[in-house]
Amino acid sequence: MNNYNRKLIYLIAILVIYVSCFVGFIFYSITNFAFTDFYKRLDLRRNIAAEKFLNSKSASQTDQWSLDFIESLNNQHEFLVEFDKNGKIVQSQGFYSELWDKINKTGTSNFKAGHQFYSTKYFSKNNKHYIVGASAENYFYTHHLAYLRNLLIISLILGILFILVVSVFMKRSFLKPILTMMKEVQQIGSENLDKRLDEEKYKGELHDLAFTFNSMLTRLETSFETQKNFISNASHELNTPLTSIIGQADLALSKERTVEEYQRTLCKIIESAEHLEKKTKALLMLARTGFVSNSTTFNPVRIDQIVMDAELTVKAINDKFKITTDFSLLPDDSMRLKVNGNAILLQLALSNIISNACKYSSNRTAYIALGALNNKVFILIKDKGIGIPSKELGYIYDPYFRASNTNGIDGYGIGLPLARNIIKLHGGTLKVNSVVGEGTTVEIELPTYIRF
Repeated sequence: MNNYNRKLIYLIAILVIYVSCFVGFIFYSITNFAFTDFYKRLDLRRNIAAEKFLNSKSASQTDQWSLDFIESLNNQHEFLVEFDKNGKIVQSQGFYSELWDKINKTGTSNFKAGHQFYSTKYFSKNNKHYIVGASAENYFYTHHLAYLRNLLIISLILGILFILVVSVFMKRSFLKPILTMMKEVQQIGSENLDKRLDEEKYKGELHDLAFTFNSMLTRLETSFETQKNFISNASHELNTPLTSIIGQADLALSKERTVEEYQRTLCKIIESAEHLEKKTKALLMLARTGFVSNSTTFNPVRIDQIVMDAELTVKAINDKFKITTDFSLLPDDSMRLKVNGNAILLQLALSNIISNACKYSSNRTAYIALGALNNKVFILIKDKGIGIPSKELGYIYDPYFRASNTNGIDGYGIGLPLARNIIKLHGGTLKVNSVVGEGTTVEIELPTYIRF
């Protein structure tokens, strides 16, 4: 028996016990009320009988008074018992001697014998001792309470059946979305990690669970893709700074130079080496398994600073590249530009996209706009280049894919998939819109570090 069924049985048992106790309490309360109320009515008739027996009122007068003001009870009788100081019966009227032991000889008493209820009281007159009593059959107890008891038992059985039916229905209704989610998750494997759960059809905690699953799948997909393409990514990212270092060194050794020229060359080599070191760290960071918090360090970073660092990186790669940045959309509060991320990885992603924008533009210019809106930071990177054919836009995130109109332009088809993986790792989105002959626009959205 699984844990859910066990808890469901416990809940059903608690409800059944509660309903049973509730029904029992109702029956006990009504029975107790019926007894108490009936004894009060008997007490009144007992007192009338005492007036008749002890105060010498005519029977006709008393009976007429009782008839006018008090209803006659079912099988009603009055009785008088005279007894001596030793408790022995001297004489009696309408009394059954077998009831004598149940009567209080010095006060009042109420008791039941069979279906008959009795109310008695002690009186003393002329040095004589009397017990006056009245008895009657409680029709409500013998008939109505029996009907009520049967009705409550039937209600209890129907209530238990209702609880069972509702419990089974609720179990199915609760488990159905969970089972649906399980089937969807079971269909996701290493070959289709891009598939996601439909969060919109789940509500409440299940919606949060679906969101958590999708976030986990995003991390796994990014991890699988990055590890699978690590060698390609490394060769793509490390090729440019290595080429720069080799070129600078070959140029310096091609002929004798002054000390100042050697120093300038060494400074450029150091810059390229530092750039190479940063990319190596970023790639090694991406290659770590799982992308959990203890393997990838995320801190609050300013996205405008990341953009400016990426610009410097791109210009260092090719001094012919031009970048125009629009900061007019920046918010007044600089905290809106902070995102929780890794500066090296974000710089690597943006430098790839900016470099592509410059590379595929005839004027070698990339246009960047930066802003913040609705708890998100957005970055637009646009070019006026060759564009991407609409039929090929669905393949641009595949490693090694290059558009059919990129002949004659160097590239490996690695930069954009790598950039998208990094953006996804930071909980953001990357979208590409392109028109052949007009250019390409890359839209990036990242959640802000602080919610406003």
